[in-house]
Amino acid sequence: MKFKELKLAPELLVAIERSGFEEATPIQEQTIPLALEGKDVIGQAQTGTGKTAAFGLPMLNKIDTTKNVLQGLVIAPTRELAIQTQEELFRLGRDKKIRVQAVYGGADIGRQIRGLKDRPHIVVGTPGRMLDHINRHTLKLETVETLVLDEADEMLNMGFLEDIEKIISKVPAERQTLLFSATMPDAIKKIGVKFMKTPEHVKIKAKEMTADLIDQYYVRAKDYEKFDVMTRLFDVQTPDLAIVFGRTKRRVDELARGLEARGYKAEGIHGDLSQQKRMSVLRSFKRGDLDILVATDVAARGLDISGVTHVYNYDIPQDPESYVHRIGRTGRAGKGGMSVTFVTPNEMGYLHVIENLTKKRMNPMRPPTEKEAFKGQLGAAMEQIQNQMEENSDSLEKYNESAKELLAAYSPEELAALLLKTTAKDPADAVPVKITPERPLPSNKKGGFNRGGKRGGGINRGGGRGKDNYRKDRGGDRDRNKNKNYGGNKSRSNNKNTNRSNDKKRGFVIRTNSND
Repeated sequence: MKFKELKLAPELLVAIERSGFEEATPIQEQTIPLALEGKDVIGQAQTGTGKTAAFGLPMLNKIDTTKNVLQGLVIAPTRELAIQTQEELFRLGRDKKIRVQAVYGGADIGRQIRGLKDRPHIVVGTPGRMLDHINRHTLKLETVETLVLDEADEMLNMGFLEDIEKIISKVPAERQTLLFSATMPDAIKKIGVKFMKTPEHVKIKAKEMTADLIDQYYVRAKDYEKFDVMTRLFDVQTPDLAIVFGRTKRRVDELARGLEARGYKAEGIHGDLSQQKRMSVLRSFKRGDLDILVATDVAARGLDISGVTHVYNYDIPQDPESYVHRIGRTGRAGKGGMSVTFVTPNEMGYLHVIENLTKKRMNPMRPPTEKEAFKGQLGAAMEQIQNQMEENSDSLEKYNESAKELLAAYSPEELAALLLKTTAKDPADAVPVKITPERPLPSNKKGGFNRGGKRGGGINRGGGRGKDNYRKDRGGDRDRNKNKNYGGNKSRSNNKNTNRSNDKKRGFVIRTNSND
């Protein structure tokens, strides 16, 4: 269905066209007409399916710009998602002159208060910071007509239910409520019953998700082996843009430092970093100044980063739904991608639960040897040299005399070998890196996860984050191939044929482990 058929305001259609969109996604096609009719809607769809526009366009359509009062409220689990949603709503509502304000923890509250005094039409924010503003009487909700709960399952996982209920109690009973969630546990259904009026349930089937476009592999390795194996994979696959997921903040910090020590352009993000630092890292990653982003689950939740070719799960996720969110960072906009999950021997049960959820088997991958990693490094160095030759072919003449002197003293093979040596990184294992062992997920004879996606063992998600930890940062992030020749993507082209030729040139083909 085309957006022009959805009976949206002309100003919104102009903004949609300017953004380059023509066809509505399945969640948008089914949700927008219901929301435009004023109905409450529960939308069940994965990240990357266009949920922001699905709830944003009907809300923007309903805003009366002649009234300088708050009319729309969007509650999101993380700062990054709140900022991203605010930016998208601003872009879509710009022609209609709709003012959108974001409020979240870790940022100057004084500036947010000044922004709220300008009477925005829509406020987007995290639960804790919203409550702070409500308690300060700087955020008044008695005029709200549309309430949106985005990533509702994640907010429940993060312990926000109490905060959300307090916020909803301040919103008029006569309102429209739109709830979006990747999964539909009982707690979400209860919210629907308690706070919504006969909601329409829109569910997007798993087959319409991007996971089908992603080649999924796993590597069996002991915890102390994983880092060396991963860096060898980097050398062989040469990912253009990659995200590495770690279970805890400490893990993320150590991985980022270790990768930097071995010559990779990598940085980490998690909830203990300042908001300024986190946004700076994300901007660098989006620009391509970084090759690898290391992140906790929640820090990367909902981020729309185009061009990610590879996702590496350094630690297997603690609930199966998180896996889908993780690998959903790649394989976007109809492009292929690759995910590699590292699994310790006692975590195989968790792997099988994930496979049951995604309805897709992960293929075993044998770790590359040092020799294969070295071939990958040389292949990448040769590509770099060839690209530089093409770029500088017109400006080399002034170096000819000096080049002749070198050729008189050394053979062309010696000079070329030296160039390769200085261009290629040192072998991945050359710089020792120690990663602190993490307690493995508890072994579960029934297959890993308990009912509802929660794991056993009594350890909080995200490495010991209990409710008290959340309160310390109210409103903040609360850290919370089928084609086996799929290789690197130095050209950012996402062209699988190119990738195959690169792999052959480097002499590496992914081998399945016959013992698994």
